[in-house]
Amino acid sequence: MTGRPLHPGAKPGDRETQVLSAEGPALYFNQVPEAKTVKNRLHLCLRPETSRDQEVDRLLGLGATFLADHRNPDGSGWAILADPEGNEFCVLRSESDRAATNS
Repeated sequence: MTGRPLHPGAKPGDRETQVLSAEGPALYFNQVPEAKTVKNRLHLCLRPETSRDQEVDRLLGLGATFLADHRNPDGSGWAILADPEGNEFCVLRSESDRAATNS
């Protein structure tokens, strides 16, 4: 989802995994027994290296659900998706998207 590598010891089906980042805080993803019942305590906004629309398509192919479209005709805006457990996140414009629209 983030485009960053997982911890070298991560295996499919692990209940916890760490996403390695080039800089900034570490991201840990943990499975929990209870279902999501309230708004996310943490909201991620992702800025992809590919175009925003290519990233939205890739994430939908991985099992995300499209929740809301805040993309504008001028290329600005974002898309709101949810992971398979209902956790919401946004996909923002990439740097190249932003440069193409000069805003």
